[in-house]
Amino acid sequence: MTVVFSAAFAFQRKLIYLPSGGPLPSAAEVLPSGQDVTLTTSDGLRLGAWYFPVEDARAAVLVAPGNAGNRSLRLPLAEALNRRGMSVLLLDYRAYGGNPGSPSEEGLALDVRAARDFLVRQKPDRLLYFGESLGAAVVTELATEHPPDGLVLRSPFTELAAVGKRHYPFLPVNLLLRDRFPVSEYAQRLRVPVTVVYGAADSIVPPELSRAVADAANGRAVVVPGADHNDLVLLDGPEVVDAVAELAGG
Repeated sequence: MTVVFSAAFAFQRKLIYLPSGGPLPSAAEVLPSGQDVTLTTSDGLRLGAWYFPVEDARAAVLVAPGNAGNRSLRLPLAEALNRRGMSVLLLDYRAYGGNPGSPSEEGLALDVRAARDFLVRQKPDRLLYFGESLGAAVVTELATEHPPDGLVLRSPFTELAAVGKRHYPFLPVNLLLRDRFPVSEYAQRLRVPVTVVYGAADSIVPPELSRAVADAANGRAVVVPGADHNDLVLLDGPEVVDAVAELAGG
């Protein structure tokens, strides 16, 4: 059993972070308005990202993805938000989408700050954060230091250990985890509009955890009946897009 615990501790980030690499097409190849941008983190990494501006945008949306894949998987969300008059930045963390570096809680916090810095320089009328699953943890922490005009959290967890306990009940997850992501703790400190969208049939992040985050943030909860964690309706379905558009002002 000691060997199992040691292996779980040593390889835990391989279980948490599941990046897809590159190379990726240019942003203009996937959407005519697309722009390839480079985000420079405070620890010196240069991260590729896609920016999809719209003229006279009602808001700019920073999209922080979940723990798997790369930004290409979030393109349908960017298209849907563009159609609703919002500019979108699709972030890829370190090690994702061909980016350098190794992911960690501390590293992702630096990555999302570089993304925010880019959007602030565009001088949007409103700045919104959208976080998907693990990305919800990333943007909630960011919001405690740099509050946006609104925050949409898709399928958030209260803390990473709560998810780990559900999937690895035989391990002392609290003792083993190096990356904590205490979302509820951060959410309690927020003083901005928060909407939490989650699936009623989520098999990855239990729905009660997402509901608890909404309660901690004094936010609005939107439940998508029958939806599991990776169902397309939670990528660019009407409940998700409408939640962002409402915070953008309509």
